[in-house]
Amino acid sequence: MANLRDIKKRINSVKSTKQITHTMEMVSSAKIRKATERVQASTPYYKAMQRMLANLTDGVTDSEQGLLKTHEEVKNVTLIVIVSDRGLAGAFNTSVLHEANNLRKKYLSEGVEVEIIIAGKKGIPYFKYREVLPSLVYSDQSADPTIDEAREISAHVRDAYQKLETDKVILLYNHARNAADQDLTVEQVLPVDVDSIEKEEKESKFAADIEFEPSSQAVLENLLPDYVDTKIYHGLVDSAAAEQGARRRAMKSATDNASDIITTLQRQYNSARQAAITTEINEIVGGAAALED
Repeated sequence: MANLRDIKKRINSVKSTKQITHTMEMVSSAKIRKATERVQASTPYYKAMQRMLANLTDGVTDSEQGLLKTHEEVKNVTLIVIVSDRGLAGAFNTSVLHEANNLRKKYLSEGVEVEIIIAGKKGIPYFKYREVLPSLVYSDQSADPTIDEAREISAHVRDAYQKLETDKVILLYNHARNAADQDLTVEQVLPVDVDSIEKEEKESKFAADIEFEPSSQAVLENLLPDYVDTKIYHGLVDSAAAEQGARRRAMKSATDNASDIITTLQRQYNSARQAAITTEINEIVGGAAALED
């Protein structure tokens, strides 16, 4: 049976770990509210942009606008991979990274070149190990993303798309379904998918005809870049909220497991202590009997 001192040492070690995981759980719980509020604050604007696009694109063919135009042949694809800067969040990063790598291998097998853009430190070693050099890397902002970060990414992919340097841009991130659950999300950023926007916003389209000044085409031309900015920013803040939810869930699970281990170790300690006491009593009784003889 294990030594009493060793068991006690392990109990104290697990208790220390439990205290850390419980603290991290509480911190993530506090951060979830702020992150969720950011998602809720950005969603109405994002939805309004979609409604406006759904109305502006009526009667507009994809050949009339660069960001709407579908390239005849897909030779280059850009993957925007949004993960976290920190770990200890369960499968939060793994699910996104594996999906991104599977997509990369799929396109490569079809003879398509793949560009990777990473937002979050955890994506750097993953692709470095696979000898993939990302074109853009953003770190230390996953928990508090900024609109400037989204605009930089958006400007890069929009410019590349209009110069025919990339033919499709895909965004991968975890969507915060609620405070506890996350959904892996893969969305097409470019070309802007008008059909899916119109399908999503068909109930919200303007009932009356609207006159745009100077023209609907001019408004659309200015709105599309902002829409791409907003779509990427919404993905960043949504991922930030999902990260805190995933970390809280992972830390709660770790805390519960630590409690179970402590209970098991405490039983082992009590059993070993009882055995040690029994042995000491037997030695005393045996010694006393020997003296009597």
